[in-house]
Amino acid sequence: ISFNSVDSSLSSLKNCQSYINTGMDIATHVALDLVESFNDVEDVNSMESAMLEYAAMDRELNHYMRAVEETVNQIKREKPENIPDLKYLVKEKFTALESKNSDSDLQRNEKYMYFKDQLKEMRKQFCRQSDNDNEAIEQIDEDLAVTQSQMNFICPITQMEMKRPVRNKVCGHTYEEDAILKIIQTRKQQKKKVRCPKIGCSHADVKGSDLMPDEALKRAIDSQKKQ
Repeated sequence: ISFNSVDSSLSSLKNCQSYINTGMDIATHVALDLVESFNDVEDVNSMESAMLEYAAMDRELNHYMRAVEETVNQIKREKPENIPDLKYLVKEKFTALESKNSDSDLQRNEKYMYFKDQLKEMRKQFCRQSDNDNEAIEQIDEDLAVTQSQMNFICPITQMEMKRPVRNKVCGHTYEEDAILKIIQTRKQQKKKVRCPKIGCSHADVKGSDLMPDEALKRAIDSQKKQ
């Protein structure tokens, strides 16, 4: 049995997934723009709703692609004499996957988590909090010490103001992107782990996969420069 047409369809679906990812990136940047320009919380919340809709589409697409791939692998493994009803088998697997859906799936979407994280950081950096946004207020109170640290725009490696800050998801410290990646690469060649260069931090295994762009901090730095 040839699965060329199926492979072609899967490739098209993966392209659709890239469009969803782009949409989520745009929604994140719009939300940060809104916070930076002191727009209404309601406007920011509409961006969060859009992010959840994108996350739901991404989950559905993932389930469908997984259903197709599992069906194809099953047929290749079993090698039936008669061609089975691919459409029915895929629908059956897809329905089973969708039946396990929960809201927590969407909350765990990587881009949605990044959106929430950056929104929280943005509110801290620009000191914006709303009476209607109790969650943000609680997070600001809890992370007061981190806020004071984040307001320091100097990279612990270069000792210069950061241009492209990245934050370590594990310990929360920020570094200049090129500087920390260079250290990681050098230590990797030496087959050694990288200790967080922030003085006093006990995190002893900084990995490239743990670093994420800190757009909120970058905007705060740029804002200070304009002022």
